[in-house]
Amino acid sequence: MVPKFSKIIFVDSHAHLDFDQFDHDRDAVIQNARLANISAIINIGINLETSKKSIELAETYDFIYATAGIHPHDAGEIKSDQWSELIQLFKHPKIIAVGEIGLDYYRDYSPRDVQKKVLLKQLDLAIENDLSVIIHTRNAWSDIMPIITEQYRSKLTGVFHCFSGTEHHAKTLLDLGYFISFTGVVTFKNANALKIAVDYVPLDRLLLETDCPFMAPVPFRGKRCEPAHIPYIARKIAEAKDIDIAEVAHQTTENVKQLFGIEVGNKFS
Repeated sequence: MVPKFSKIIFVDSHAHLDFDQFDHDRDAVIQNARLANISAIINIGINLETSKKSIELAETYDFIYATAGIHPHDAGEIKSDQWSELIQLFKHPKIIAVGEIGLDYYRDYSPRDVQKKVLLKQLDLAIENDLSVIIHTRNAWSDIMPIITEQYRSKLTGVFHCFSGTEHHAKTLLDLGYFISFTGVVTFKNANALKIAVDYVPLDRLLLETDCPFMAPVPFRGKRCEPAHIPYIARKIAEAKDIDIAEVAHQTTENVKQLFGIEVGNKFS
């Protein structure tokens, strides 16, 4: 099921199309995105391997962009001699951000002190390379907020993806100039994320993402998510904010252009 919205274009600001869940039909999924008027997809690296795969996708498809970074889950795996390799990836013309980086105390796949060390190093690298950051935070707000509000205050631009924080977190991040991104979770019944998106995040600071293959929106919940589902997320936010979906699509696309400095249009080559 691919929704059609004539003359409305969307952006999926956070996808993982390189994951093996797409190995059997990746090109078809990308074609579905085109049919759903997805004018740009940002494919997110979570370690060296996926960062390289993201670049490969961006080189193959003109409307796909890439990021490079070490996810907190993988923080314990990177070796000291691999940092130079990551830094070289930042030089690629289609790398538009450092990410996905952050802290995750829910899974705790990497020791927390290692997660912090790797995060801080990458925040420094973002500054050195004049790149935005894509930040993942889960059950770690008490540690991430002092880093952002004190240690790196006014030094970075970026987005907190798949936002799971509180009203207070949202307001603080907005005051600091960050964007906040929402997934298909906003379509779930009694979703707190939808309340945050509607009540506290102005449209000019909001991004749409699938985080595919995870968290497919209703009516696809429980199935594999893909970029073509972005219009369902946009429609739910539009309904909740009592505005037209075209307004959500236009402004969130403009937000991506502003944050990442890319051109977004009908680039379906």
